[in-house]
Amino acid sequence: MKKALEYIITSIVDDPKSVEIREEEDNGVVNLFIRAGKDDVGKIIGKEGKIIKAIRNVLKIIAIKENKRIFVSLEE
Repeated sequence: MKKALEYIITSIVDDPKSVEIREEEDNGVVNLFIRAGKDDVGKIIGKEGKIIKAIRNVLKIIAIKENKRIFVSLEE
């Protein structure tokens, strides 16, 4: 799941080298934390949060196939 998220995020942002994705897993719950440059955070969120919601939905599909729960958070 981390690889999929990394691919999506680095495709959206202007500076892919500034993107950091941290993954923590506990009892079937996967927490993914995204850290990006200040200019790229707005692109990840999108208008009214539409982009980050779409990313969460795509990753949720992957998580369901693996019988896990997933949470994606954006850190500043």
